[in-house]
Amino acid sequence: MSRAARICIVTDIHHGKPSFSKAGPAALGLLEEFRRFVAETRPDLVLDLGDRISDEARDSDLALEREVAEAFAPIAAPRFHLDGNHDRDYLAVADNDAILGRSAGHETVDVGDWRLVVWRADAKLHRPQGFALQDADLAWLAATIAVADRPLAIVSHVPVSGHSQVGNYWFENNARFSTYPTAERVRAVLRTARVPVIWISGHVHWNTLTMVDGIAHITLQSLTETFTTAGEPAGAFALVELSDEVLWRVHGTDGFAWSARTEALARRWLSPLPDFREVVGSKMHQAAE
Repeated sequence: MSRAARICIVTDIHHGKPSFSKAGPAALGLLEEFRRFVAETRPDLVLDLGDRISDEARDSDLALEREVAEAFAPIAAPRFHLDGNHDRDYLAVADNDAILGRSAGHETVDVGDWRLVVWRADAKLHRPQGFALQDADLAWLAATIAVADRPLAIVSHVPVSGHSQVGNYWFENNARFSTYPTAERVRAVLRTARVPVIWISGHVHWNTLTMVDGIAHITLQSLTETFTTAGEPAGAFALVELSDEVLWRVHGTDGFAWSARTEALARRWLSPLPDFREVVGSKMHQAAE
């Protein structure tokens, strides 16, 4: 492959008032650090995975979003912004579009030998049921995967791996809000991929790596979260380098690193066994009986 593609990522900025374990007043200062990091690393592009603010009301949310947009403005590299649920509680997609100077739809961009897939699936949190996976969002993703001719780095606000939330301050007791209730439909589409795939998300406010069907699902810690860092904001942002190897490194006070050979991310795993009681004639069936 050619030189590594380099992407800087930040998520869950939560600019605003303090909210439980989110240190909102520190957000703009930490974004200055992120800007310096971007200037030093000179990435091919920059990603913001959403939840730029801690929502309050429409007028104040518009002001908070504008302040975050102003903090991003000096960055010279191409920027891609996704909306999180807090960007959508009182604001429409069109409000965020106008503030960020973008047109928010799904999009792809080739970066090096990889293809970045910006999946802007509906991130509106509908209470009390949670997120709603729209058929049109899933259909677009399936079509994109079907024609993929190179490794895919897919990004979203909401993760789809279905990984455990045990120990998570926000979601251990609220797991239904940590993903789409029908996320298995997304995983079924991902299983059809014939190319290497990684999936990067925010939303859950911690660093995780979950392997599903040979696909790496990564979540990035929030910029202002404190529950894993003894009350101090994590100041987390990441650099991912994509070539014939994937290198993932999270900077800040909640660091995390992972790497893998790209070719390994194209291997789909065996489908899981059914209930042992259905595997007739096996020792597992006998044990279950």
